[in-house]
Amino acid sequence: MPPKPTSVIAIYPGSFDPITNGHLDLIARGVKLVDQLVVAILRNETKQPLFSVDERMAMCRDVLGEFENVTVECFNGLLVNYAAERGATLILRGIRAISDYEYELQMALMNRRLRPDIETVFLMSGEAHSFISSRLVKEIIRLGGNIAGLVPPVVEARLKERFLGEQK
Repeated sequence: MPPKPTSVIAIYPGSFDPITNGHLDLIARGVKLVDQLVVAILRNETKQPLFSVDERMAMCRDVLGEFENVTVECFNGLLVNYAAERGATLILRGIRAISDYEYELQMALMNRRLRPDIETVFLMSGEAHSFISSRLVKEIIRLGGNIAGLVPPVVEARLKERFLGEQK
């Protein structure tokens, strides 16, 4: 009798402040490679996010509802420790440009040193999304630009609400 296959769990970590269509593209492709994908929002006290962790989790859940094997969670501390606690064997990371690769390689090598049983898998951004970042989306909306097509409509509405509220 062949051994029972084990479930492959991957963690896709990030700030998701806010989630963009680039993130969604990566999730849609990454979810096909694993049994369960955990979109993990880092609780980082050193950064000043636009949206709270709860708001980011809600937006992610709103736009990821179509994926049966995706969950949204948040975590503190070392990513590899969180991954191990969740039973994950993969960390999913996106690469948009060479500059991303240099940073991501350093992180992947450190994570491997800390937890050799957890692998990092890099997916290249789709060409149509390779220029999108949460930072740029926030800057564009802050300056009155059009972000349609860069983020899901529900996220666009939340961004407009946030920035219109700040202008009052």
